[in-house]
Formats: sequence, C-alpha cells, structure tokens
Amino acid sequence: MPILSELLSKIDWVEPDEVPRPIVVFGTMMDEAGAIELDLHRHQKGQIILVQRGALSCEVEGGLWIVPPRSAIWIPGGALHAIKASGALEGYNAFIDPAVAAGLPATCCAVSVTPLLKELLARAAHLPYLYEEGGANSRLVSVLLDEVAAARVEDLHLPMPSDPRLRRIADQMMAAPAERQDLAAWARQAGMSERTLMRLIDRETGMSFGRWRQQLGVVLAVKWLAAGASIQKVAADLGYESAPSFVTMFRKALGASPGRYMAERHPGRALG
Repeated sequence: MPILSELLSKIDWVEPDEVPRPIVVFGTMMDEAGAIELDLHRHQKGQIILVQRGALSCEVEGGLWIVPPRSAIWIPGGALHAIKASGALEGYNAFIDPAVAAGLPATCCAVSVTPLLKELLARAAHLPYLYEEGGANSRLVSVLLDEVAAARVEDLHLPMPSDPRLRRIADQMMAAPAERQDLAAWARQAGMSERTLMRLIDRETGMSFGRWRQQLGVVLAVKWLAAGASIQKVAADLGYESAPSFVTMFRKALGASPGRYMAERHPGRALG
C-alpha cells in the first residue's frame, strides 16, 4: 500500500471508492519537513484516519476536529472535508464501504484508539488492494470494523459558524487566541449588539461565547502539545496568565492534565 506522502504526488494512488472491497487501508508517513493540505473533497466511502505521531486538523461541514496521537477521526461517506497537517505524521487511513458501515456514527467524530484497533489497521495496511475474500482477510477486516464501531468518542470538536460575520471572528480568534477580547469588543467589531452576537453564536455553534472560546483553547492546546510545545508555551500562546490556570481548564475539559493526556499518547515523553 502507498504511504500518505506518496498519495500527494499520485504515486501508485488508487481511488479507494473504486476498490471493490469493504475496507481499504493505507499506511501514512511524512517526515519532519513535509506538510499536508488537502482542500475540500469527499469520498463515497467513510474514512477513519488514525494518527500515531503528529496531529491533524480536519474541517468537516461546519466543524473543526483536532486529531492528536493515538486518536482517530471518523468521516462518514459523502461528507465534505479538508485536512491539514504539518511536521512529522504517521498513522493509518482506512476507507469503509457504506454497505458495511451501518453500525458506525452518522456524523463526524474524533475517537480514541485501542491497541487492538491500531494493530488491526497496521495489519490491514499490508493487505493487497484486492485481498482474497471469504477467508482470514475477511475475518480481519470484520474485526477491524467492530473495533471502529466500539471506539470511544473524544471531545476534540470545535463547531465552526457559517455566518460570514461569525466566521471572520472565529478566524481571528484562531489566528491570535492570546488576544482575549470580551464579547462586547467582538460585537462592536462585527457591527452588532452583544445580545445579537450572543444569539447568533448560540444558533450557529450550539455553545455560548465563553464555552466556544474555551473549546477553541482545548483543540489548539492539543494540536500544539502534539507538535512538541511545552505546557508553559501553550498557556502563554492561549493568553493564560499562568500555566496552572491553563492546566486547570484543560483537566476540566478532557479529564486529565496536559502532561498526563499527552503521556498516554507518547509513552516515555514528559511535558514541561
């Protein structure tokens, strides 16, 4: 199977929608100097992308997902999506036929990865495109499908607004998260009242302004930590006055401190 860095140059690329098998798995590898930026596109087959090293950001029809190491993102068939990554990236990319995806989520979501799921993807990535059906290979992909369906959903989703005024605000906040303007300042900049802006944010994202900004901090923190940034730097870049206040927010959002959360995904690695 080709690796993802080769897919970008179309070397040995086979369109997964055209492969008559229920699951097609590719290996993923990109060195430190590489970068991936795939513009909006869609597949007939559903897609699960497992990240072993590095981090992906994926925008899917109104939402942004961050995928840290030892996590994966599930993208249902037909969903319009764009993918970005920078730096080193390793993992697996599986395409699943809708005919066998009935037990999988109907919407995009980030999921945690068990050791069994990782090993099944690794094994399936070494199968030929047209692997023999009805025997051991079919049993392998069947168990793989069961593991994908059983994967635990992770809260690494940031709803993205479609209203142009809100999208401009969201883009500015993502570009400079340390500039923590209050709601009144953003409302003045957008030329609307605070109340109107509050209603618009709730309607477009299902969150309050404060909750959305906190979730923005969570997904950016996971992305930066996965790329090797220290807890102190992430806290500063998000505009926190101290690292402990950032750690408290992170623990409340994801149930573990940044150090523990990333250590579970990078055994032997300590964050400072």
